[in-house]
Amino acid sequence: MTQPLSIAVIDYEGGNLASAARAAVRASELSGLAAAVVVTNEPSEVRRADRIILPGQGAFAACAQGLEATPGLKDAIAGAVAGGTPFLGICVGMQLMAERGLEHGVTEGFGWIRGEIAPMDAPGLRLPQMGWNELTLTQPEHPLVRGLGPAPHGYFVHSYALHGTESETLLATTDYGGAVPAIVCRGNAAGTQFHVEKSQTVGLKILANFLAWEPEEQL
Repeated sequence: MTQPLSIAVIDYEGGNLASAARAAVRASELSGLAAAVVVTNEPSEVRRADRIILPGQGAFAACAQGLEATPGLKDAIAGAVAGGTPFLGICVGMQLMAERGLEHGVTEGFGWIRGEIAPMDAPGLRLPQMGWNELTLTQPEHPLVRGLGPAPHGYFVHSYALHGTESETLLATTDYGGAVPAIVCRGNAAGTQFHVEKSQTVGLKILANFLAWEPEEQL
């Protein structure tokens, strides 16, 4: 009998954990994949997991400090991802993949993707960007974004965004005073600036794609 996928949703007091965990369970049901979802801050569970999901909301610095507050947690995530475990960051969880964040000072990220998290430049538009916005797929054949249908939308809540990344890292952008990175991926590490757990059918499809994803490359 095939063992269910072990999915670790990281608990560091920095994200909408219950919603992210429920969405992962629902995505596994919709895709027909057996999955065991656990909300955890235990480094040993993170190292054993088949998939890692890092939610995040609030400020980059506070979320980074939350990861550091549990001994061994950040190192366990970094080690597992370096070893090939697929990773999905959500909102600030995606931002933490970058080299640094500039919110409330300069704070180091994981450094998995090039660029920094800086204030959005959206003249004449309200910040934070809050609500539904259309995704423009820049690599529509990537396994993580297949099957999203025409004009997919995600639910965004943010006033800081990724700046200075490489084009090959981008799977999707959204338009808010210009192109804003919406989905990024490098190797086995991916992230969404929008909240997949609040993005209904599109969010669940991305999560289902993530659970089925077998990356061809790793960090």
